[in-house]
Amino acid sequence: MTTDTATHTGETTRPSEVARPGNRTADRLFTTGIRNQWYAVCPSDSVPAGGMKRLTLLGEEWLLFRRADGTLHMLEDRCPHRGARLSLGKHLGDRIACWYHGVQVDGTGTVAAVPGLPGCNLEGKQLVAAPHVIETGGAILAYFGDNEHPEPAPLVLPEQLTDPDVSAFLCYAEWNVNWRYAVENLLDPMHGSFLHRDSHSMSEGQTTARFRIRETERGFFFEKTDQSGVNFDWVELCRTGIDWVDLTIPYPPTAGPGGPFGIVGMATPIDEDRCAVFFWRYRRVTDWQRDTWRFLYKTVLEDRHWDVLEQDRIMLEELRGDADQAENLYQHDLGVVRVRRMYRTEAEAQAKANTTR
Repeated sequence: MTTDTATHTGETTRPSEVARPGNRTADRLFTTGIRNQWYAVCPSDSVPAGGMKRLTLLGEEWLLFRRADGTLHMLEDRCPHRGARLSLGKHLGDRIACWYHGVQVDGTGTVAAVPGLPGCNLEGKQLVAAPHVIETGGAILAYFGDNEHPEPAPLVLPEQLTDPDVSAFLCYAEWNVNWRYAVENLLDPMHGSFLHRDSHSMSEGQTTARFRIRETERGFFFEKTDQSGVNFDWVELCRTGIDWVDLTIPYPPTAGPGGPFGIVGMATPIDEDRCAVFFWRYRRVTDWQRDTWRFLYKTVLEDRHWDVLEQDRIMLEELRGDADQAENLYQHDLGVVRVRRMYRTEAEAQAKANTTR
């Protein structure tokens, strides 16, 4: 198993003069996403060369734009002059010109020119937040820090996205549910035996189980103690600068060569009521087996996998808004409790740090 440590791409930035929000409460961080870590943003192909994309992430408005040479930049979607949306402006290659008054902002968030008043004191100042970005596995990742942690946290990418012997497909969707419910759903393997019982890959095994939490250097496993290699029997939460889960589901021989079918999953807050989910479906395959796996996936398996995700989407989107306020949990919910407490603790710590700085 190999791991790769990633660093940000793009231009080197000077110390920022941006005044980032300092009033994020613990409740807001818990709802819209903790900071000081990386998140998946969107599929890479949604921002073509010379293109722009406006999006909401962690309850805030952002703009992605790509140069003709493929270099990608991310900016807060706010002109430093009058607060107009930069996403309404014009792509000038290495900068964006605001439509309102023509103020030009480059990929580092620095005001490159003020055409209406050349030499204006705005020029040369870094006044727009410009998160660091990288690309991996067909997706864009960005670092979201706070006032105390503006520089990117060390990032170790999931090995399944960097190992040349692994072949993966990215599935991207947006769900009308808070991001925490999407994460908690993945830390709940038992739902596979009921919600996905009619799935081609989760119809086997017992509908009763006992679970345990097993610590790892990068997070923890939540796994069945009395069944393994049959169904959705375990999940690992990994915290490597970005939060992600890994799980595998055994496949029958009819699914082709390559061993177990795996999923790397991430959930990114859009706002209080929406999230973006990223699922890389992967198998460890090389040579002719890789071609066979990819052919089978596109012709047979992909639609089946979307059916499973649709079951998750329906269930999560139909949860009551106060679903987590009137629960009666039991042993199967240890993973949910663990991850919920983890994010609540971090949200409270970050909120306290931002108010006492």
